[in-house]
Amino acid sequence: MEITKIQLFSYRSYLKQEFEFKSGLNVICGKNAQGKTNLLEAVYFCVVGKSFRASREKEVITIDKDIAKIKVFIKKKTGTSTVEIIFSRNNKKTVKINGIPIKKISELLGEFNGIFFSPDELKLIKESPEDRRRFMDIDISQTTKQYFYILSRYNEVLQNRNKQLKTDIPFDELKNIMQIWNEQLADCALKISKYRQNFVLSLAPYAKKAHAYLTDNAEDLEVEYVGIKEQTKEDIIKKLESNLEKDLQLGYTSYGIHRDDIKVIVNGIDVRTYGSQGQQRTCALALKLAELSIIENVTHSKPVLLLDDVLSELDEGRKKKLLEYCQNTQTLITCTSFDYDVPHNLIQIHKEEV
Repeated sequence: MEITKIQLFSYRSYLKQEFEFKSGLNVICGKNAQGKTNLLEAVYFCVVGKSFRASREKEVITIDKDIAKIKVFIKKKTGTSTVEIIFSRNNKKTVKINGIPIKKISELLGEFNGIFFSPDELKLIKESPEDRRRFMDIDISQTTKQYFYILSRYNEVLQNRNKQLKTDIPFDELKNIMQIWNEQLADCALKISKYRQNFVLSLAPYAKKAHAYLTDNAEDLEVEYVGIKEQTKEDIIKKLESNLEKDLQLGYTSYGIHRDDIKVIVNGIDVRTYGSQGQQRTCALALKLAELSIIENVTHSKPVLLLDDVLSELDEGRKKKLLEYCQNTQTLITCTSFDYDVPHNLIQIHKEEV
């Protein structure tokens, strides 16, 4: 799977622009604040229907314009397809696959697979478990649409259960009400946990291999799933029931897959707590490179790798290793300058008047 072209209309810094991409390494080069990250963001929007930024979606529309558009052209083994996203100041965004609007964002997942990494992705290792759960959820959703549905249902049930915990309903009555939510929560939790456990089991050897490659075998990486240990739906229900008084005091559900995590260990040391920033960055990159193999194994097609300003954060040895790695999959990488003797397609970015 590769992206051959992208068209942008009134999207952030781009009034009307078209970019063509080739197989292998595509270097998007330009000065700071020229719109390099905007271009990667536009591509990523067509992967999962969301930005990797925390900004409001309407902010992507160029000032003084009412509508913004992104359209990517994709080449697959089975043929070609297009994904188009239209943003409006007055309406919800519209997503089209081959010109046909979709009703749910889940229909987009898997149409065009991609992996994004930037220096900010260091939070994958050093920040909260929420970031590592999001990492799992995005990956699994790209390969298994059923997972996205179950996860959405779990979050809906969890929200309803938490609302009940904030009411003044007598305890005995609340226990009866909770039986309904506990049943539904446990059913979804068991399925999600199995998906995540299998994902991490599959990810671990690829992450170990990628990390060894980046470090010239100087360090050994291990990845472990940290989640619910109960093996049956009934076990999960019992745990939820026994935690009810505690949950009432807290005002939220303290147990479940919404507390899951991934533990990353290098040479026997927990990298999140004791690793250097360089180790954390390399581990995060190894996990991202491992994603490529996971998605390829399931879809039988390599996803596109999106790397934003990564070279500035790596030492020379790891830069060269990464650029070698990128020859084997279509990669879009941004930088302010590029002086490496490797095959690549250069895309020079010049700021437009907006």
